[in-house]
Amino acid sequence: MPGREDPELGSRDLEIARRIVAGDEDAFVELVSQHRAPFLRLALSWARDPALAEEVVQETWVVALEKLAEFQGRSSLKTWLCGILINTARSRRRIELRSIPASALAELTDEPAVPPERFSPPGHRWDGHWQAPPSAWPETPEGAVLSAELRAALEESIAALPEVQRSVLLFREVEGLSGEEVCNALGLSSTHQRVLLHRARSRLRAQLESHYDGRIRVEESGS
Repeated sequence: MPGREDPELGSRDLEIARRIVAGDEDAFVELVSQHRAPFLRLALSWARDPALAEEVVQETWVVALEKLAEFQGRSSLKTWLCGILINTARSRRRIELRSIPASALAELTDEPAVPPERFSPPGHRWDGHWQAPPSAWPETPEGAVLSAELRAALEESIAALPEVQRSVLLFREVEGLSGEEVCNALGLSSTHQRVLLHRARSRLRAQLESHYDGRIRVEESGS
């Protein structure tokens, strides 16, 4: 069936878990080394402060060690660990939000993925169709921004996404988790996961489109 975990991978994960529970320090060090970079990246998507993100990752490993004997291989070990990391990050986030003024919480609310005014209004002949479609993505190096600049704009746009959208996007597009794995890690329904991913991709493209169009206007005005 599509989306089902690889049985062979599950067996390997169970073996790793058993070795660590039995006191195999080398197995634990290897596991930490394997996931350190992606876990820190995911933690940073919730806790913008690098020091706090490090604490989230460290706490994740502490909790994982305490619960590893309960791991049954129903999901991959990576998915299971990601779930612990997200729960830890959410707990830290809740603590942070208690100290944020109510006026600042407006920044955390969700928005439409694409501004409604870019579509034809109800009653129009082309109701719901694009009035201002997205710009065509550049197909040649000559028409694109420099890779370093594009990467910086991409990272900035990802950082501006709402936390859950950002996590879904990173899980799917960066860490390569399946939709089912993301649902397990974040406690989402399949439909909700797809909606969040769509919104994240749409907002990301809109941000990059705006950046690209702005660069073209600057270049044209200077020519």
